[in-house]
Amino acid sequence: MIKPQKSRCALWLSPVMIGAIALFPGSTQAAPLLDEITPVTQLAASSTDEVALDQVTSVSQLTDVKPTDWAFQALQSLVERYGCIVGYPDKTYRGNRALSRYEFAAGLNACLDKIQELIAAATADFVKKEDLEVVKRLQEEFAAELATLRGRIEALEVRTATLEKQQFSTTTKLNGEVVLSLSSLFTGDNARGAEANRTTIVGDRVRLNFDTSFTGEDLLRTRLQASNFRTFFSNLATFEGDQRISTLDGNNEVIVEALLYQFPVGENLKIIIEANAGAIDDFTDTINPFLDGDGGSGAFTSFGTRNAIYYLLQGTGLALRYNLGEKFELSAGYLTNDANDPSAGAGLFNGSFGAIAQLTFKPSEAFKLGLTYVHAYNNDFTTNGATGSNRANLRSALALNPDLPDALAPFGGLDIPTSSNAYGVQASFQLSPKFVINGWGGYVNTRTLSTRDVLPRGELDIWTWAVGLAFPDLLKDGSLGGIIVGMEPKVTGITRGLRSAIGSDRSTSIHIEAFYQYRVNDNITVTPGFIWLTAPDMNDNNSDAIIGTVRTTFTF
Repeated sequence: MIKPQKSRCALWLSPVMIGAIALFPGSTQAAPLLDEITPVTQLAASSTDEVALDQVTSVSQLTDVKPTDWAFQALQSLVERYGCIVGYPDKTYRGNRALSRYEFAAGLNACLDKIQELIAAATADFVKKEDLEVVKRLQEEFAAELATLRGRIEALEVRTATLEKQQFSTTTKLNGEVVLSLSSLFTGDNARGAEANRTTIVGDRVRLNFDTSFTGEDLLRTRLQASNFRTFFSNLATFEGDQRISTLDGNNEVIVEALLYQFPVGENLKIIIEANAGAIDDFTDTINPFLDGDGGSGAFTSFGTRNAIYYLLQGTGLALRYNLGEKFELSAGYLTNDANDPSAGAGLFNGSFGAIAQLTFKPSEAFKLGLTYVHAYNNDFTTNGATGSNRANLRSALALNPDLPDALAPFGGLDIPTSSNAYGVQASFQLSPKFVINGWGGYVNTRTLSTRDVLPRGELDIWTWAVGLAFPDLLKDGSLGGIIVGMEPKVTGITRGLRSAIGSDRSTSIHIEAFYQYRVNDNITVTPGFIWLTAPDMNDNNSDAIIGTVRTTFTF
């Protein structure tokens, strides 16, 4: 702290040092701005308050400086004689803080430059001899600090210029994910009771996200994706156990996999426009922390990633998220698969679609609860994440599966329109920083809307549930252990003539999944694990299927 002295030389020194403080203001702690190379970088890219300083022509302009302050005369002298005092835009000075030698050197250098301007302007008589002696001594004492600071600033200017030349965009950030997976079906029967092919495959999924913001609060996401990891559906003839990154026919063609724009309206509302391949997790909390990594991290399978009822909708449409205070959030959306198709039975409102509403309750950081309703037309659990038995995905099974179980085989190839109403509850509770328990349950009532002169009308009651355990930082910081146990969508009841035509699922298949996601570094994880399906396709006549997998994920 500078203390007042009686000598004129010391009085001059005080305003110079105060000027240094004014030029480089900061927190009330010992000034960190210039002690290390990182703070110098921070100074170059600091907040508006730190850099947007205004020239002061009179000390009276500083609202927090009073005539009774011990340094008032020193400040007044420095302003009137040399004009090298600046203040914040809000007309405050903020002089009660410590400063480092680097800060003092920087502030002193600014005042010295001003004095040299006065001398060059032929106002030498305005600068006293004793002042120049003090200036000379200060220059000698702080020569090393000034040289160091000058070198750091020059290096920073070079780096800044390089970044400006090489930057991708001032508004867009690029981030990517590459997933490589080695998987093998070790054992098991398919949905028809025949031994499934023992196959080992290697596949990938590559994503590039271009995240653009025009206001700092909005987001335009353009995602390019390529994938060739084929589903084991062709081996098991059931949608159970499908991995989240799998595809029926991918061959690594690059597509625009997602295109959305979201922006805030006021403080509590966010609007999301889904232009292509919109999914529920774009605007709704799936309440499955750590396990829902959309295939790149967390659970391997679509079933283990989130409640199956979320897969009843995808595509193009509109969604919103609205905060109802601090503890409640309402999310809602409407998505259709055929928005770009002008033909009959398609388009934004006449084709297959799904609508969702979810109320999320967040009483604390450790606990979340979600209540969900979904209405879907001509969609089932395979819409954007295959899961469940053939009967639970009746529309897709009849259209896609060439190896249907005997009860469904006579109806293969039929295009059966369906309507579904789904109800779900999801919860997550973090018992400790290293243990989280998740769970969900879902009920779906699906009606067939046409007989096609072959298959009787009727209703199917479909149930699903799961319990997930997550172990963050298991054995190593950033790593993760996970276990998921549950029942994929199963038809438990069926009505009218449809019951005699296809029947219900005869038994219960339990899905067991476990993995250990090992963090190699900030950008690479390696995840070995397995998927165990008892009684594949909900038929205890079929031998259990076991799939082993090793996933390597690169993020950048």
